[in-house]
Amino acid sequence: MPQENVEIVRKPLRVREQSRRTLDQRLALRFPRVAAMQARLIGRLSPRSRLRQAAVWRGTRLAAEAFNRGDLDVYLLAFHPDCEWHPLPEFIEAGFAEPCYRGLAGFRVYWTAVSDVWGSELNFQPVELIDAGDRLVALASLHAHAQASGVRLTRKYAQVVTLKDGLVIRQQEYPSHSEALQAVGLSEQDAHADS
Repeated sequence: MPQENVEIVRKPLRVREQSRRTLDQRLALRFPRVAAMQARLIGRLSPRSRLRQAAVWRGTRLAAEAFNRGDLDVYLLAFHPDCEWHPLPEFIEAGFAEPCYRGLAGFRVYWTAVSDVWGSELNFQPVELIDAGDRLVALASLHAHAQASGVRLTRKYAQVVTLKDGLVIRQQEYPSHSEALQAVGLSEQDAHADS
């Protein structure tokens, strides 16, 4: 069951294969305080707000595209300086990721570890975004190609992010869509019923 009094908005989300920095991303890199202020204002709006929906969906799409092209400076614009990143359990069990990375520098350490294994062929393909107010759920697939072994990986993947001041303060990765939905108190039927 969804948590009481939490508005939930669910929409499809796709990313472009080829992308580059947008003008607003270049401005946000140059003026990060203005970008943070904008994130705080958007974060205060209801998930049903059209302005919030447009900003959150566009911001998530652009962040995923930045991740896919390895543009960490742009990707990390969405993150709070005190953020936590909790990688997939399989990455931890395989020994190339720690259970938790803290701060923007911590994410860069995580990215280096993952890039050493998967190179530039780690690709996040979102299919759906669920906005539950202070948490967002991205349902996706993950595509990767290991550098050394040549092993290809394609699997379902999900992220649950917790927002603080409109920025990601915590991100948890899940190996299945259902686990991520359960983490925010939704079942797959709940998520599909509130389109």
